[in-house]
Amino acid sequence: MNSRTLAEGDTVIFIDAKDRRYMQRLKKGGIFHFSGGYVEHDAIIGRDEGALVRSSLGIKLAVFRPTLSEFILEMPRGAQIIYPKDIGIILMWADIFPGARVLESGIGSGALTMSILRVVGEQGVVFSYEIREDFIARALRNIETFMGKPANLIVKKKDIYEGIEERELDRIILDLPEPWRLVTEAAQALRPGGIILCYSPTIIQSQRTCIELKKNEKFTMISSFEVLMRNWHITEQSVRPEHRMVAHTGFITTARRLSL
Repeated sequence: MNSRTLAEGDTVIFIDAKDRRYMQRLKKGGIFHFSGGYVEHDAIIGRDEGALVRSSLGIKLAVFRPTLSEFILEMPRGAQIIYPKDIGIILMWADIFPGARVLESGIGSGALTMSILRVVGEQGVVFSYEIREDFIARALRNIETFMGKPANLIVKKKDIYEGIEERELDRIILDLPEPWRLVTEAAQALRPGGIILCYSPTIIQSQRTCIELKKNEKFTMISSFEVLMRNWHITEQSVRPEHRMVAHTGFITTARRLSL
């Protein structure tokens, strides 16, 4: 992944002049077809990342390995993903760090899982609870496509509402319908100073989670918020916000474990 040269097996993004993106996995003899013609994979393999190529119809395309954010938005998925704008905040507000022991539930399509794995590094470990086999299979395919098979990811086909097996966890991240049901479990599983973060689509879910956290004497520094993102259109003639924006996607609730 660190090489500047594109190789067979690499996942790449083709980007046209209108910023439309097409993800492909390079294969000798492979061909990328789109509305602007086609590009042979052999014309890409061996070239530097960032190369400019032309399709059979003369359309110019730039070729890059996708960033994690780009891969997440283009990868196959079944479950609704956590969007990159929220993932960045989650990593910071949950204070994920190299070497951390992190539990997440559920794995979804693997978007957040990949992000956590990159931060905790080889010395950390990620435990992922998921009850649906199809979600697990899809998430593992996505993870292996982007970053190979991580040795420090432990996936458990288990209903987390039935209990958390791990102890002395640094962080717990919950992306599920009723996180408030796990407040007591999280208090037992987290080490003193540990952080729980819950991602919920509605404010009513966040409200119930906050109420349960406040009832539990082991948690403090309880906070809920959402993240809005608006791009800007900038040219020499005009500067204005884009007509469309990534507004509400979910609410984030965090709390910290006291030493009690």
